[in-house]
Amino acid sequence: MADEHFDVVVVGSGGGGLCAAYTAAREGLNTLLIESASVFGGTTAYSGGGMWFPCNAVLRRSGDDDTLDDARTYFQAVVGDRTPKDLQESYLRTGSTLVDYLELDDALAFEVLPWPDYFGNAPKARAGGRHIIPAPLDAEVLGDLRQSLRPPLGADRLGLPLPAAITGGQALIGRFLLAAQAVGAELRANTEFQDYLVEEGAVVGVVVSVEGERRTIRAERGVIIAAGGFEQSAEMRTRFGIPGDVEGSMGAPANTGIPIRAGIDIGADVDLMGEAWWSPGLTHPDGRSAFSLCFTGGIFVDANGHRFVNESAPYDRLGREVIAAMGHGTVGLPFWMIYDDREGLVPPVKASTQPMVDSAAYVDAGLWHTADTLEELAQKIGVDEKVLPGTIARFNMFAESGNDEDFDRGNEPYDRAFTGGKSPMAPITKGPFHAAAFGLSDLGTKGGLRTDSNARVLDSDSRVIPGLYAAGNSMAAVSGTVYPGGGNPIGASMVFGFLAAKDAASR
Repeated sequence: MADEHFDVVVVGSGGGGLCAAYTAAREGLNTLLIESASVFGGTTAYSGGGMWFPCNAVLRRSGDDDTLDDARTYFQAVVGDRTPKDLQESYLRTGSTLVDYLELDDALAFEVLPWPDYFGNAPKARAGGRHIIPAPLDAEVLGDLRQSLRPPLGADRLGLPLPAAITGGQALIGRFLLAAQAVGAELRANTEFQDYLVEEGAVVGVVVSVEGERRTIRAERGVIIAAGGFEQSAEMRTRFGIPGDVEGSMGAPANTGIPIRAGIDIGADVDLMGEAWWSPGLTHPDGRSAFSLCFTGGIFVDANGHRFVNESAPYDRLGREVIAAMGHGTVGLPFWMIYDDREGLVPPVKASTQPMVDSAAYVDAGLWHTADTLEELAQKIGVDEKVLPGTIARFNMFAESGNDEDFDRGNEPYDRAFTGGKSPMAPITKGPFHAAAFGLSDLGTKGGLRTDSNARVLDSDSRVIPGLYAAGNSMAAVSGTVYPGGGNPIGASMVFGFLAAKDAASR
């Protein structure tokens, strides 16, 4: 006998979960969303809130002339056959439909943020991207709900004051909280998913824990899992061979993969379990290597003092090169960014998602080093003092010519996105010289429950498990082993949350 009954139970409150709960409630279903943490928003609340939705109405109003055929050509060129074509097609076609659906609600508003596709030389890549963001939200409109919204990283990890402006992922979650409540979805925090209720092979509800008390909740139309990946589980990272560690992940603290493990236990198939959304991470005095991007100078060197990567490449591609070099034994953790004194001691990192603290703390922790000569700097960071000066001399030659003969830095639109279209290669000539420690970061794992094109979870024989849906990082990613463009993770999470709710409403 269940303690409670709903039509739909949604597990997780990031962009995908809230989109699913909002849709289900708007479609007339009695909907409950549960969140194990004390606040709503998941990893989305830490993010920029971008969504990769080709040919949507927001882009069209800005003059966008993209076509679905072009978007398909690009997406399939970079993703390939790693994921089913019908799954890819479902994502590509549904994004614009979802935006139309959401824009009928005054609480949900979007705007364009040009952001280049991440494989700029692939066919039909767009230098302006296919990317939108939520419109900023007035704090007064959100009111008391702001206390229920997971704060941004600076506030959550470092105790910094909440910013005055509610933007990015904060705005997306805030807008969804307003919209979901308005259509009657019930949102519960501090409610931890533990297991599925299963009858005759169908998922009919969930088992949860509330303040240590076990409760059962029946879901007549379905359970939608959008609870993030397993990036915060050291055991699962080890089990599935995820490089890096929990401290380097940007995933919300509660993302420990319990619904994925429970799905495996009832026969659900999984895929991409060794994959994550990667990035280099500036290492902070608290020991975390946090997702960083927008490098306007500097180079990365390996354990010998050689360059090994295009430092301006899209962060997932860059992170994968770090992992490959780690596998070859040429890069360890930390690895080092070398830069000169043209901007002083602080490294040329213009977007450190975990805010930097006082410079002295990095110096005291041995994370930032300074020396009058490159030979002395090499000694301080443990690389070959005969190699590093030659590496810098070769790079400076490329910087002066504007042509990186080794790694093609600057040859794609994304490479130049943060330098006003100019070359991102700044010569390293002005002493003293500096080095900053970097590690491997991720935005969450991307392996999870395998689904069909309507987000229905499949078993190992590709049969639908009735009543169970997955979206976001709880679902095996539609993009496979690549990251096609900014906003792909949140965009896909919302699309498959939406499709899951629509399918549940049709049952």
